[in-house]
This record gives sequence, structure tokens and C-alpha cells, in this order.
Amino acid sequence: MSNREALSGRNRGFWGGRWYSFRAAVTGALHTVRTQPNAWIELTAGGVVVAAGYLLQITAVEWAIVGLVLCLVLALEAVNTAVEAVVDLVTEEYHPLARIAKDAAAGALVFAVLGSLIVAAAVFGPRLARLLGG
Repeated sequence: MSNREALSGRNRGFWGGRWYSFRAAVTGALHTVRTQPNAWIELTAGGVVVAAGYLLQITAVEWAIVGLVLCLVLALEAVNTAVEAVVDLVTEEYHPLARIAKDAAAGALVFAVLGSLIVAAAVFGPRLARLLGG
């Protein structure tokens, strides 16, 4: 088996390939969670949001939206981590295109976080206003 084949699940049969890909994906997700301080912040914020959702009794549809947004932010954190790793692999020297790639990947995450704040305001804002007497 060549090095290229070792990096792929294609030569492992259908179910073996799926299992290989799943394990690789979990490994990537765990790497992101273990090594990226922003992922720690996002997970903490997610925990706060889940606790608030439970306490404020958000609806099933609101849970779905909140869960999707939380997962989107974490997914983009993993994509940002991957882009940074690939750029670092390709060049150790400063290059304006490397900067654009890294900044654009981080910018995608900023859009997702802004979207999550909009969702949080829509889901939790009215409940918090009622709770605080507004």
C-alpha cells in the first residue's frame, strides 16, 4: 500500500472505507477541540446556550435552530483550522495569498458567529425581556 492509499479509505471496501472516513473525521474534530482555544470558547458558549435553552424552555424548532447554529460555528472552526494547517504546510514564509486564505477562513467563522448572535437574540431575547420585566 502506497502512502497515498494509506491516507484514503478507498481501498478498504465500502463499509471499511466509511468506517475509515468516520474515524478520520472524529480525529479531526477532536484535534480542533484539543488544540484551538477559540473552540474552547465556542464550546463554553454552547454549554451556556444549552443551559439557557433548558431553563427558558425553548421549543423544539428553536432547539433545532440553536443546535444547527452551534454545530455550524464548530464546523467552521474546524475548517479554519484545516486551512491554517494547509497554508502552513505549503509555505513557512510570509506570502500575501497565504494571509488572504487564513483571513478569509477566519472571516467565514466571524459570519457564523454573527449569525449565531442574531439567532440567540431572536430565541432568547423575548424570554429574557419577559423574565426581567420588560
